[in-house]
Amino acid sequence: MLHHKLLEQAQGHADAIVALRRAIHAEPELGLHTPKTRDKVRAALAHLPLEWREGPSTTGLVATLKGRAGPGRRVLLRGDMDALPMTEETGLAFSSTIPGAMHACGHDTHTAMLAGAAELLCARADQLAGEVQFMFQPGEEGYHGARFMLDDGLIDPLPDAAFALHVMPNSPHGLIAGKAGALLASADQFDIVVEGRGGHASMPHDALDPVPVACEIVTALQALVTRKFPVSDPVVATVAKIEAGTAHNVIADRVAMRGTLRTLSPTNRAALREVLDHAATHIAQAHGMTATVTISPGFPVTVCDSRAVDLGEKVVRAITGDTGFHRLDTPIMGAEDFSYVLEKVPGAMFFLGVAHEGVDWRACCSIHSTRMMVDESVLPLGTAVLAGCAERFLAEGFTA
Repeated sequence: MLHHKLLEQAQGHADAIVALRRAIHAEPELGLHTPKTRDKVRAALAHLPLEWREGPSTTGLVATLKGRAGPGRRVLLRGDMDALPMTEETGLAFSSTIPGAMHACGHDTHTAMLAGAAELLCARADQLAGEVQFMFQPGEEGYHGARFMLDDGLIDPLPDAAFALHVMPNSPHGLIAGKAGALLASADQFDIVVEGRGGHASMPHDALDPVPVACEIVTALQALVTRKFPVSDPVVATVAKIEAGTAHNVIADRVAMRGTLRTLSPTNRAALREVLDHAATHIAQAHGMTATVTISPGFPVTVCDSRAVDLGEKVVRAITGDTGFHRLDTPIMGAEDFSYVLEKVPGAMFFLGVAHEGVDWRACCSIHSTRMMVDESVLPLGTAVLAGCAERFLAEGFTA
């Protein structure tokens, strides 16, 4: 029977899954190069019949399992490996030993669950027709690791479907959630520099003060978001950093601003960039100053294929029962570089609630918190779901 005993088998690997997670958590690595994490993964899975590929741009790995039941479809499962530049404050016995680095987004759990899925699927290789690609990816936290791995040809030929899990520490224990269509937003960084002419703070009429102009740009941007874009296709524009000045009695020469642009469609992504540039440059011009706008493109919109979401829901319900899956009503305005994979391959990302059972999950610290906590007892469920998605797709594709 499809998925029969998957969760029970995953529970049998619970100690190894948790041990790998803790080892990775204690030695977090940033960016595209995570050699210690890579080596931990290779060592944990060295006994399995996997074919390994690495590329020049990252320390990312793709391990391929070839089913022994003959040729067939190809499916990819992905887990990310990098951490965040934060100082951990959890007090855990296996807390980060690296100053200024922490697994505050759960990538340690993603990698461990993916390794567990490799164990389960290798044990079932005799019943699998086709191939499973296990994508261990660094550089998710703004470094475009998935794009680099694609460009390096590590996922060539492309799979027929792709799946990923992301833990949510402030979501109910063991609940899997997903959504067809736009699940997560695109994310672009913007920088604006307003150039004025400094002077003495007591004589602003003899200077060109860029600070009130910058403030005007901030408020105009918030108004434009609600007046230029429909609420049915929302956008977010946040000015997160403003720098200006040297002393309380000096008018600055310039103001530098930095922030993020989030959208749920390529059309609004392009339009929001244009609106921001037009507003900033013309507001500055109206005050006799200049504004330079620089956009640093980030991740695309994460779009989940409805067939992949349906498949994932069937897998979860087969493993956990009818209450284990939740359809999200709305997208989340966070961003994910698994979006690069989903631009090329139909697939889906799902969220796994890892709040401790019985606690008020709404009060739990979220991802990117220095105090984020994970109930490790949920990790075998994530392993079983990943393996189940691969198993079901290889057996039935999207048609059943």
